[in-house]
Amino acid sequence: MWQRLRAVAFGVRSWLFHEVELLAPAYISTLASQIGSLSAFLGGFAATFLATLLTIKREGHLLTVTITLAVVAAVAFIISVIASTVQIAIYHPNAPSFVSDFPRARIQMSMLLGFMVGTLALLGSLGCCGWLRSRQIGWITAAVGFFGAMMVIVLTVYN
Repeated sequence: MWQRLRAVAFGVRSWLFHEVELLAPAYISTLASQIGSLSAFLGGFAATFLATLLTIKREGHLLTVTITLAVVAAVAFIISVIASTVQIAIYHPNAPSFVSDFPRARIQMSMLLGFMVGTLALLGSLGCCGWLRSRQIGWITAAVGFFGAMMVIVLTVYN
């Protein structure tokens, strides 16, 4: 099982960074800055959404799933922000010499996967939250969340 998981992870890693390694440092630094800023904003939104969900006095499986997805989103965005900050530090022209030893591909993967997992988890949480109110709103939020997730996947995977 672990060998299969490792093979899948290696395939995703090689797919994600096939072209990223060839990009100019200034481009990677700018991209990391943008992803870091967006992750910080969306992570704050996910944390606020999580705090709101935690005040609901009901219990149930759907509430648990919605809260779990919000937690995953908030944590993934925090990872993405930290990785993008390290990425910017690595590619800075005046970076200290010991920074060149940092695992650049691993940091890039953490930044991108954190951003993608956070985005999809946040959309999933938003898609589930309508069911807490009513069936009609649940169908609407689920459809919009699913459409948003599909658009994110299409825009990032099928370029």
